[in-house]
Amino acid sequence: MTFVLLQTLALLLLPAYLLGSIPFGLIIGRLRGIDIREHGSGNIGATNVWRVLGPKWGAATFLLDAAKGFFAVSLAQQIAWRQAAPPALEDQYMAYAGVFASLACIVGHSFPLWLKFKGGKGVATSLGVIIGLMPPLATGVVVALWVSIFAFSRYVSLASIIAALALPVTVGILLRIGELDGSAYFAFSCAAAFLVVRRHRDNIRRLFAGTENRFGAPKA
Repeated sequence: MTFVLLQTLALLLLPAYLLGSIPFGLIIGRLRGIDIREHGSGNIGATNVWRVLGPKWGAATFLLDAAKGFFAVSLAQQIAWRQAAPPALEDQYMAYAGVFASLACIVGHSFPLWLKFKGGKGVATSLGVIIGLMPPLATGVVVALWVSIFAFSRYVSLASIIAALALPVTVGILLRIGELDGSAYFAFSCAAAFLVVRRHRDNIRRLFAGTENRFGAPKA
């Protein structure tokens, strides 16, 4: 890649990070008259908003967090497409632009500057960037796995962890069979899985200890 395009991709990191760091859960909580960080698990993500404020506001938080991931990818790819030269390299530049923006957006959601780097766990935002970045088959596999694990266990954390770990496997298979092209996607999937699992490390401890709260059950 040329220096100009590398510079462009680097400049995409800041707006993607800032977009990802918009704390929609906190904003919705404020609109409802509470600081969501002082209720439930204290997390600003959709699951805690759902538990504290109800399904309507939890779903709104989830959709908004996913939307910022999708738009971060779309904006980055549009910028890369306009600057790609020669045209034969458009797909390559768009792939890198999407990956750069995706990771920056997830990091922004998980570690927002104005909340002292204490944000959400990145699941909804990761889904948004996957929808914008990956073929529908990859999204479908990850979503189907999440739904299946959640329906069986009622653990949001377990479903999110397993779905995150399944993403690199799914992307690797798609690359192998030719349904996806570009090693950047595999690198992204590994990094995204690492970020999501890392943000769930307290949940992992509680799962092993048998103290993790099931969705819909009274808070222990």
